[in-house]
Parts: sequence; structure tokens; C-alpha cells
Amino acid sequence: MSRARVHDLRRAVGIARRYAAGSRFAARARGMPGPSGAHAGTEANPLEALFDAHTEGPGIFKWRHYFDIYHRHLAKFVGREVNLCEVGIYSGGSVSMWREYLGPASQIYGVDIEEACRVYAGEGVDVFIGDQGDREFWRSFVAKVPPLDVVIDDGSHQTDDQILTLESLLGHLRPGGVYIVEDVHARHHGFPVYLAGLAGHLNEVNSQTTALQRAIGSVHLYPSLAVLERPQDPAWRLEADRRGTVWQPFSAGEKGI
Repeated sequence: MSRARVHDLRRAVGIARRYAAGSRFAARARGMPGPSGAHAGTEANPLEALFDAHTEGPGIFKWRHYFDIYHRHLAKFVGREVNLCEVGIYSGGSVSMWREYLGPASQIYGVDIEEACRVYAGEGVDVFIGDQGDREFWRSFVAKVPPLDVVIDDGSHQTDDQILTLESLLGHLRPGGVYIVEDVHARHHGFPVYLAGLAGHLNEVNSQTTALQRAIGSVHLYPSLAVLERPQDPAWRLEADRRGTVWQPFSAGEKGI
């Protein structure tokens, strides 16, 4: 067996062992205490307030714990001229919620496979009908809309569709943009697995950053939800500088060297 093959097998075994170790820790972590204190989970969230106030009209269907995540990543866009694309607008209530949250300068682009969703188009809201699993649809969409600041994928929830949509729209996301994929439920959902393979390449260290490192600044995994952020000012080099004059006399081969 070749050295390369042996290396690949050892690497695969190492990955499997780390995955098993993570699963064991997750099982033990079920007994960890949650947040405590008078302010735990009580801070006001304007997006969640809009959701709670929406008691009539077109429906909105969202998991409650998403709202803190949305607000954490999207608050910077409030009051700005921002273009948001939501894939899967269902009963139409969410497109108006996003526009009210972001402000009147925002433009919402709703995408759905159902023709009936055209009725939700209006001031500040355009609706496109198409299949998110169709690469040609996304090529046409990108040609018709300006660069996006936010993408929220709440469409088919199928892994292949989520991957194709990300690969079709990431390059159309402006610097500083945020890409959110909802409902990646289940321990072995394919999209977080895809993200793990993608995110591993963010750790490459070269004299210059890679195109991927300049395209993706961070990847966040939350319960049932994934977020990618584009860097506002991508770095062209990864540099490790030293400051100071006193250094510990570690021996070669010691931890940290």
C-alpha cells in the first residue's frame, strides 16, 4: 500500500475518532446547566416583537429561537439600503416582516416554486417563481437583481437544493453580506456536513489568502440553522506578527512550538 494511501486511511480514522468523541461529549453535555440570572433570555428583540404582533393577514412560520440569531447577524442592516432575498416565502407574511424590520429603504426579493405566491409582490417586494434546484433559474435571477446583502434559504430544505442555491448566490452577495440556511434539522443533515468540508479549507495557510477565504469570512452553526458571512474587507494575506522582546525558552518539539 502506498504511503499516500496509508496517510489517507490514518486521516479518515482520525476524523472518525474525533467525530465519535464529539458525539460522546454532546451526550454528556445534555446535563449541562442552561443560562441563569434575571436577564437570561429577556433582552428585547425588535424582529421577534414584529413576529408576535403579526396576528392577522399572510402567515409567518418561524422557529422561535431563530429570532435572536437573525437579529445578531442582521441588525447592522437596519435602516440601510439593503437587498434581501428569501427563498421559500410560503404564505407571504415573512417578506413584509423583513421589510418592516429593515426599513423602507430595503428591497425584498421573494423566491418560491408556487405561482400563487406572486400575489405577495408589492411596494419594496418583488416575487420570482422558480425551482431553487434549477441552476438555470438562478442564473436568470442573478442577471435580473442587483447584488444582495442578505439571503435566507427557507425553501425546499433538501440538501442538494440548499447546496446549489448557496453555490449560485454566494458570488452575488456583497462584501459584509449574510447568508442564512434554515431548518437543517437532524444530527446527520447533509448541509452542515457539506459546510464542514467547505469550512475546513478556510484554515489553509498560504502566502496569500485563497479565493474561498476572501469569499467567506465566517461560518456559524446554530441549532437547526447555519449562517455564513462574507468579509467586509477581505484580507489578501494571512500574517502572524510578533510583538514584545521576552519569549519563553521552549525547547523544539514542545507544545506551542
